[in-house]
Amino acid sequence: MRQLTIIGTGLIGGSLALALKHHGFTGRIFGCDRGSVLAQAEARTAIDAGFDDPVQACANSDVVVLATPVGAIMDLLERLGPLLPPDTLVTDVGSTKADVIARARDIFGERAGERFLAGHPMAGKENSGIQQADANLFSGAVWLFTPLPGQDIRRGRAGDYVQWIERIRARVVEMDVERHDRVCAWISHLPQMLSTALAATLHDEFGNDPELEAIGGRALREMTRLAQSPYSMWRDIALTNTANIQEALLRLEQRLAHLRENLRSRELEAEFDIARRFRKP
Repeated sequence: MRQLTIIGTGLIGGSLALALKHHGFTGRIFGCDRGSVLAQAEARTAIDAGFDDPVQACANSDVVVLATPVGAIMDLLERLGPLLPPDTLVTDVGSTKADVIARARDIFGERAGERFLAGHPMAGKENSGIQQADANLFSGAVWLFTPLPGQDIRRGRAGDYVQWIERIRARVVEMDVERHDRVCAWISHLPQMLSTALAATLHDEFGNDPELEAIGGRALREMTRLAQSPYSMWRDIALTNTANIQEALLRLEQRLAHLRENLRSRELEAEFDIARRFRKP
């Protein structure tokens, strides 16, 4: 790869740029975002040049990384797909994959497996933005890819990109798209909804009671940390993975009801025993 464009130079896109440079990428990295974000990305030497026009930013790039919310990823596929040269690889970092892949197949047709690589790094922070970007964000983290049928992610330009993902010390894992969206609903999207619901309930019950955080201590901080994530980060995830998230929320609601109904019975002990087995090897 001699040139790579990252559209969306916030937490994930900015961290990818910093990680590539930190691990020896000598090609050019272009960014596309708002002017104020690009200025910060250039100041941190994450990118070599910034553009506010996606078409201009992608000119002559070997790989284009769409590091925006899922809705914008699908819009960018519509806008850029017909304009990019056939040897330019488009990839993404979206948290849901089924709708994104469906859009890519509509745009690229029979060549979708050559022109698009669906990806999802399982790394992040509760706060977004280029100021939070970190060259080590992906070190040790899983980077999921959901190949199209017959797509070999180790060949061609996709293979070059995947090698770089491994060089930044992420762990590459391939997964079927339907399993991806269901698993992520349980291990990523459900924890976010749970944290949001808990924090909102506490706010309704206690408001901004200054003693609450001090009394709650570490347990409260850990359980409500994700609630600091902005709605803008999660709106498109909820819209594009609705059924899986609804299923996970329903199952959790049923479990919570079971706990509520058994606070004075030995069933509560059984639930604690089951829960403790989850993290044990």
